[in-house]
Amino acid sequence: MSPFGFTPDSSDDAENNKGDGSVDFAAMMAQIQSQIQEQFSKLGMSGSGFAPSNEVLPKNIVRDTAKKFVTAKGSAPVGANDVAKVSEAFSIAELWLNEATFFPQTIVSSNSTLARTDWVDSTLSGWQSSVEPLALGLTSAISELLKDSAHQDGSGLPEEEIAIPVGMIATLLRSFIGSLMATQLGQSIGGLAGTSTGIHDVGLPLVEPVYPALVSQNIDEWARELDIPIDEVRIFHALRESAGARLFSHNPWLISYIRSAITDYAKGIHIDIEAIQRQAQEAFDASSNGGSEFDPTNPETFQMALNEGIFTPEETPAQRDALTKLETVLALVDGWNEAVVAAAAGDRLPNLSALQETLRRRRATSAPTQQLFSNLFGLQVSPRLAREATAFWRSVTALRDLESRDQIWSGILPSAADLLTPENYLSSIEIPDDLSSL
Repeated sequence: MSPFGFTPDSSDDAENNKGDGSVDFAAMMAQIQSQIQEQFSKLGMSGSGFAPSNEVLPKNIVRDTAKKFVTAKGSAPVGANDVAKVSEAFSIAELWLNEATFFPQTIVSSNSTLARTDWVDSTLSGWQSSVEPLALGLTSAISELLKDSAHQDGSGLPEEEIAIPVGMIATLLRSFIGSLMATQLGQSIGGLAGTSTGIHDVGLPLVEPVYPALVSQNIDEWARELDIPIDEVRIFHALRESAGARLFSHNPWLISYIRSAITDYAKGIHIDIEAIQRQAQEAFDASSNGGSEFDPTNPETFQMALNEGIFTPEETPAQRDALTKLETVLALVDGWNEAVVAAAAGDRLPNLSALQETLRRRRATSAPTQQLFSNLFGLQVSPRLAREATAFWRSVTALRDLESRDQIWSGILPSAADLLTPENYLSSIEIPDDLSSL
């Protein structure tokens, strides 16, 4: 059995030994890099695509991988007719939203109609900034694991003789893991480009400065199986896109809030070898009992094991708290958007209920953000929480007004428990007229 990793045999050791008995670290590093490239090839990736990089998450790999996925699915060019229809939909949407939210219209961009490839280019930097903390946390955990392993297996070698090869190997491994994660992110972005109806369809702040834009090809495909006029479908998505842009444009702190949750999760990444061995053993046991076959020597089944989380580090309580924070804010964003769009459209869109139900049904099975975060964190934003968030924002509007509802974003956000008791939440954030008792 040849394990996944870097395990030079005795003949390689002999080649790496100098005449005086010391180790030729340059030869060792060249050998390790060759093995890394071999592992890329086994995973179905081009070995030449790997090169040591100072980037935690190499942007060129993310971009190239995403573009390959989009090209394979097809990206229709944007025509003058597409631009005119999208511009008209945005004009209507912005006018209606002025009555439904306290946040004013964002900047108008000349690039408001996107092809799928344009969507990748526009959102790439936002994805990069959002996911980099996770890559940094994982590579740091691997570096710590290497140091611990080196000290345990140092066989009495001096500290400096251990540190030199460990530092070199850690540098290469960081590049290797960063490249793997960049490939995974690129695949996710490429997949999202084929379904996302706009820049803010994923419920994340991905562009700076913030502006709304629609992917006309995806909207056409979204409406293909619906017995609803395409103009109505386009206005519905323009409302959702513009509402999301208004929210993020006037609450820039949300960007750091969401990314801090990802960073908090990443800081807690710790690779527990014993837990991984236990998970691997369970996989072998399942295989022997008639379950799906798991063979570490087979690159395809190994990749499947990685995707299924067999080698995913176990979460700490702090990481679960970070995921709860992230899940709640994503649900709040989605719920606010739905409540605002419903208020803006009113009875102007005859098929609004059908459009919203179609959106909920599709999100329950293939929500864009869930696709990505499920792969990266194992995070699942439950449809129930999103429904509770929508009901919360509607209740706040009925109990107060639009301005009070939207000003909540500039204060302490409600927790998942608060969504069930909007009246209690509003009471908790009120400042009493008489402050003498404080």
